[in-house]
Amino acid sequence: MKLDYWRYDLRLKHTFTISRSSRDVVPVVLLKFEKDGIIAYGEASPNARYNETPDSVEHFFKRIDVEELSDPFKLEHINEYLDSLSPHDASAKAAIDIAMHDWIGKRLGVPLYKFFGGEKRKAPLSTFTIGIDTPEGIVEKVKEAANYPVLKIKVGLPNDEDIINAVRSVTDKPLRVDANEGWKSKEEALDRINWLATRNVEFIEQPMPAAQIDDTRWLRERIRMPIIADEALASHDISTLSTAYDGINIKLQKNGGLLKSRKIVYAARAHGMKIMLGCMIESSVGISAAAHLSPLVDWNDLDGNVLISNDPFKGALNEDGKIILNDEPGLGVIQAH
Repeated sequence: MKLDYWRYDLRLKHTFTISRSSRDVVPVVLLKFEKDGIIAYGEASPNARYNETPDSVEHFFKRIDVEELSDPFKLEHINEYLDSLSPHDASAKAAIDIAMHDWIGKRLGVPLYKFFGGEKRKAPLSTFTIGIDTPEGIVEKVKEAANYPVLKIKVGLPNDEDIINAVRSVTDKPLRVDANEGWKSKEEALDRINWLATRNVEFIEQPMPAAQIDDTRWLRERIRMPIIADEALASHDISTLSTAYDGINIKLQKNGGLLKSRKIVYAARAHGMKIMLGCMIESSVGISAAAHLSPLVDWNDLDGNVLISNDPFKGALNEDGKIILNDEPGLGVIQAH
């Protein structure tokens, strides 16, 4: 039994800007777990929003007693053990959990979507994300994404209207808008959303900071557009979120992996909430893991590997927004080079 990991810099095709930051390179930590001749993979894409770095991921991995992973089928035990090491470090935990699932699927000889009871034909179309840019840059990015039927547009800065107007100058396809906590007051959010409602926007994701849940309840009472929780999912339970949001954005890297994300799916359904499956900037390891859950959700936003130019793995495909799962066992990923 062996656990190895290494850093890898994912290079973005375009500078990726949201309301908090801009990036050209995203460092991830890739993981390989080997037991009984079966090699399984995982990935951590640490997020500064949650005080995570590649250093913190590697520090977490160094604390793991590999003997605690000796039976990957004991997913509950493994997750409890990882939580006992730290209350945080979700992306590091996700990497371990993804690798355990990959190993199980390979041991059983089934792709994970079948292990989860899903049907791959039911995977919703994925959006293609357009980061914040100048109007001219936005136009070029939208043209490059011409084959994608639905776009996700990042906003949350003073040039929001310029961004949406630039998009609408070249396409009338449906939009989903993500403010990444960029609007700091309920009045500002109300004004922006009322304007977006006239621009064929399907829903708004995380309009205000996660802590402002009372303001989000106020906002929800005054608009018709659905509000989806993203960053707020790390701060509140599903029962609380259901009083202020219409749906949630589940990301394996923020939730600690596949086991915990599946539990969140079921909890959200029990509260009548819609579910979007999202991602960080990740290689095909992390994206493929999420893709196996996609038949269980309403919306997909799984384009993290499409936005990079040096994916070290091949796995689930995103062809013009259509998520294509293969029938190889486990994650169904192989190293590209």
